[in-house]
Amino acid sequence: MAQDFRLPDLGEGLPEAELVQWLVAEGDTVALNQTIAEVETAKAVVELPSPHAGTVTKLHAAAGDVITVGSVLISFDTEEGDAPARDAALTQATAPDQAASEAATAPEAATPDASAAEPNLVGYGAAARSGERPRRRARAVGTRATPSDTAVLEAAPHDAIQIGEIADRPAERPRSTPPVRKLAKQLGVDLALVEATGAAGIITRSDVETYAARVGATAGSPMTPSSAAVPSPTAPSAERVTRTPIRGVRRATAEAMVRSAFTAPHVTTFLTVDVTATSELVASLKADRSLQDHRIGILAVAAKAVCLALTRHPALNSRWDEEAGEIVEHHYVNLGIAAATGRGLVVPNIRDAHELTLAELADAIRELAETARAGKTAPGDMRGGTFSITNVGVFGVDAGTPIINPGEAGILALGAMRRQPWEHRGEIALRDVMTLALSFDHRLVDGEQGSRFLAEVAHILREPGRAMLLR
Repeated sequence: MAQDFRLPDLGEGLPEAELVQWLVAEGDTVALNQTIAEVETAKAVVELPSPHAGTVTKLHAAAGDVITVGSVLISFDTEEGDAPARDAALTQATAPDQAASEAATAPEAATPDASAAEPNLVGYGAAARSGERPRRRARAVGTRATPSDTAVLEAAPHDAIQIGEIADRPAERPRSTPPVRKLAKQLGVDLALVEATGAAGIITRSDVETYAARVGATAGSPMTPSSAAVPSPTAPSAERVTRTPIRGVRRATAEAMVRSAFTAPHVTTFLTVDVTATSELVASLKADRSLQDHRIGILAVAAKAVCLALTRHPALNSRWDEEAGEIVEHHYVNLGIAAATGRGLVVPNIRDAHELTLAELADAIRELAETARAGKTAPGDMRGGTFSITNVGVFGVDAGTPIINPGEAGILALGAMRRQPWEHRGEIALRDVMTLALSFDHRLVDGEQGSRFLAEVAHILREPGRAMLLR
């Protein structure tokens, strides 16, 4: 029987999403819960699982299209017998905290007939994925493509069988992350030709670079059959400007920053501090074999210092509730860490960071950064932050005036750590020096409170001691 799958509410009440890529094509046979597409919201890249087992009959959008919630995304021809399994998966996927969202969005997201069969959910069950990805019949090289073949190859270009390299085996879509696909596109590399060395058959950045170097070494040999149509990254363009649609993370970041800048009265205060003791602490911890796996750096130490200071300066760990006419003081710290990614700036947060040791904070920061760079940060990880840190020092910048993340009272910017002459114990010596910049919401934080908080963070970085390893 024919079934349509409509784009669900992806958990944030966002009205639309951009289709990044299809992982299936028309004519494919798919299993229940198999990932069929990747879509990008204003928060993150999300994988969509199939709510049906059957054959794909129609793809209603192309990569790059912006689809509104409730619009038909894909159509299936299913067996009557898959209904019990689908219903069980739907029941399993329904979570209490989504009930309100479903009730609010379901009337708009689907027609009366469709809403009964397809609740507005993220995912359709937690069944484990099969280790084998579905294979499609390979079209013999050199045969004339039928109109249906052309449609399938346009919908999923990685299915094409390439001459001389993989003509003897069935086509299988490559698995990779969005940054790797972007790199492959820039280099003109077809991922179907690249041998994967990553875990679970994932194509890594080095796999793409290695393949590009190998193919590029042969004069006149194209990387893909259609590489003539792919412009060289270094080739001069006839266009004098490049226009990029404002969408996804870039739009969400811009809207949040404008809302913050024109809602919360920002004040920024600066303090330059001798962090030589912290630098020496980090060096000693890195040399400790029992802590080598944790990769403790200056950012982790600063995060611990912020958590300690926030417990004694709660005004910096509060929010302004305009609707309720209240100041809400948090008795926990959800610490946001600003991460620059290829898709734009994201600020996921570490839940209950105040309860973590220095080593645990370092692990959480590393995991957060790796997830963000891969474009896999979950929307829920970017909600509920209470204070944020941005490390502009990694770009060689000494200081800045960071904009507060909406809903928070403050944000701390870490400048570059530099070795320079500094007064130390009555003499001039070479010391490690860093500038801290604190922006805070003047509705919530007075100048005295902000200054005392910044001074305490600086004091901890100046003399970290053993307290940095405690909860």
